[in-house]
Amino acid sequence: MMTDEMNLYIANPRGFCAGVDRAIQIVEMALEKYGAPVYVRHEIVHNKYVVESLQKRGAIFVDELNEVPDDKPVVFSAHGVPKSVPAEAQKRNMIYIDATCPLVSKVHREAERYDKQGAEIVMIGHKGHPEVIGTMGQLSEGAIHLVECPEDVEKLELKNTDNVAYITQTTLSLDDTLAVINALKDKYPSIKDPRKEDICYATTNRQNAVKELVKEVDLVLIIGAPNSSNSRRLVEVAQKNGCRSVLIQRASEINWDLFEDVKNVGISAGASAPEILVEEVMQAVKSRFKTNVENILSIEENVTFKVPAILSKDDD
Repeated sequence: MMTDEMNLYIANPRGFCAGVDRAIQIVEMALEKYGAPVYVRHEIVHNKYVVESLQKRGAIFVDELNEVPDDKPVVFSAHGVPKSVPAEAQKRNMIYIDATCPLVSKVHREAERYDKQGAEIVMIGHKGHPEVIGTMGQLSEGAIHLVECPEDVEKLELKNTDNVAYITQTTLSLDDTLAVINALKDKYPSIKDPRKEDICYATTNRQNAVKELVKEVDLVLIIGAPNSSNSRRLVEVAQKNGCRSVLIQRASEINWDLFEDVKNVGISAGASAPEILVEEVMQAVKSRFKTNVENILSIEENVTFKVPAILSKDDD
């Protein structure tokens, strides 16, 4: 039976990160500068609400560059693209704006540096994820070996075992990735670490915030898209720390049966979920229960990234 009172705990930090903020701003500024339509290759970030909001303003989302007319500007998504994509845009004399998150670009440069050093490069990531496709596409095919789990490490057969380096997708589970890194270090003791951890600050902070959240609650609602890697990892973090957790995109997806005999509910959001959706979910809970709201702060964030120079007011 449902209780009349509900304690609602809100994770901080949550929602938009600096890379997502920047990517959305890039599309908005491109629409202001060039007028509609502005094409975007792939979802700018993995969130339906964000994508639909930008579509209403004149953004057209496509899967590949060949769907974009030569005379229209195109934005590349925050997840990054293989080198072949900007190369094709240059060949066609297109106006293109790269919204790749600077922290993803850092991983791209690392891969190039390791390649110049003649290292065998191993990437920890999820096969088929746009960020992984973009990172592996920085080098020639076969230059980067992809692993997802310790079992994949066991199957790895590298030619030069004395010169191995690893990189990772930026939105992975910290705990799961550590298990893969340990497996790599067991197999290749001299393997090189990235100079600075590849998993981004926002992914780390949101996962740690959920770990704090689960100490107080019986159920965690994570707001995010099913194709958002960092949002799905938040659900997993909550579950692995002994708490029921579900992923929802909007308040309309809340399964209220889960609230039976629950008095403490936590809310967080993936890095591509806007705060308006957090407010929407909070209001939905408040409309059903007498609600006490408490914010749980694990760390303050103050990171910002500049937009590309092509969008500056002076660059006309």
